[in-house]
Amino acid sequence: MLILQRKPGESVVIGEEISISVISVEGGRVRLAISAPQEIPILRSELLDATAANRDSAAEEAAPAELLGLLGGIPERKPPDGNA
Repeated sequence: MLILQRKPGESVVIGEEISISVISVEGGRVRLAISAPQEIPILRSELLDATAANRDSAAEEAAPAELLGLLGGIPERKPPDGNA
């Protein structure tokens, strides 16, 4: 990991096509401007973490048929008039 210090108005260039500029620093917040080709996705890390957690959670869920099997199958329903 590379750690740099930049002031507002200064930039960092990654490769030939990506540029990250510091727009402002206010308190504990830094505003960045990122210039990159459209085909390169730019996502906040917390969104990637939430997506991965959601994907893991969905993979752990059981299918409805599997849950019914654990419960002993589908309970029999009696007709509304009471004749079975």
